[in-house]
Amino acid sequence: MIKEHYNIMGVMSGTSLDGVDLAHIQFTILNNQWQFQILECETIAYDESWVKQLKSAVNYNQNQLDELNQNYTKLLGNIIRDFIEKHQLKNIDAVCSHGHTILHQPQNGLTLQIGNLPEIASYCEQKVVCDFRVQDVKLGGQGAPLVPIGDRILFAEYDYCLNLGGFSNVSFETDGTRIAFDISPVNTVLNFYANQLGFDYDDKGQKAQSGTMHLALFNALNQLDFYQKPFPKSLGFEYVKEIVLPLIESYSITIEDKMHTFTEHVAYQIALALPVKKGQLLVTGGGAYNDFLIERMQYHLPETDIIIPDSEVLEFKEALIFGLLGVLKLRGEINVLSSVTGAKTDHSSGEIYQ
Repeated sequence: MIKEHYNIMGVMSGTSLDGVDLAHIQFTILNNQWQFQILECETIAYDESWVKQLKSAVNYNQNQLDELNQNYTKLLGNIIRDFIEKHQLKNIDAVCSHGHTILHQPQNGLTLQIGNLPEIASYCEQKVVCDFRVQDVKLGGQGAPLVPIGDRILFAEYDYCLNLGGFSNVSFETDGTRIAFDISPVNTVLNFYANQLGFDYDDKGQKAQSGTMHLALFNALNQLDFYQKPFPKSLGFEYVKEIVLPLIESYSITIEDKMHTFTEHVAYQIALALPVKKGQLLVTGGGAYNDFLIERMQYHLPETDIIIPDSEVLEFKEALIFGLLGVLKLRGEINVLSSVTGAKTDHSSGEIYQ
């Protein structure tokens, strides 16, 4: 589908479990330059039952996963259809959907994003482009991160693009090559402890800020093997569940102290990850609302200009970029970079369901 204008929906569900991000986007390509406009956008929160299921699914057996995938595909398809009807969207070229990551074990040749079954096209009554990660893993890649090609195409004016979601990840150019990798867990850990205090999340990082630094825990976190590995590298919730949370829980300190120390750890690792500690750093994702985390990042990166964009780009950048990945797939063009995933070659990934 080669043309100059595309009317697209981008759909994303992240590991923070705050809901399904939906964005109606218009893409235009003129003289090989892509431009975008985010129109209607919305986050549909999961109810308590779905949050519980998605949190528990890492422990499911195959039959349970299959049933969950069927049910979630129907849920997601209906959410998309309702969004289209609510905003009276017409002539959509495609719905481009990430799905929701349940398992991510690229070292074992496995990644599972539920909500990518062919039936989703019937539920939402649209052409759907989805399931972007599996092909990359089959090609020897990490299956992540996939957003960096969008950073290159849509946000080239920034030296670094950082996402603060369930995990932090960064992308940047080095000698004409896009480099990207996951840095550390973020909201997968901070929300876990906010939940223990009775909150869905730590508003502006106030609970973390009220705690105090625990140096031994800080040092232990920084010594985790993941931080010593070269990129490309990526993280999944399994790592948080099996490695990070047990380490934090081995320290008998208050929840606020755990959150404070972990926030400092996140900021410190982000600073370590940037090869040059200056320039413009675009920050998106829910963690950009965490004032305490941003303050600690600025402390560790005093010469870096931290830029937080308008709320539409901040909250819906991943939905936007998965919309772009879908468009590139429709055009038969590369949408995954081997330089960031470690796959054997650049490729055009995703499934198209009519």
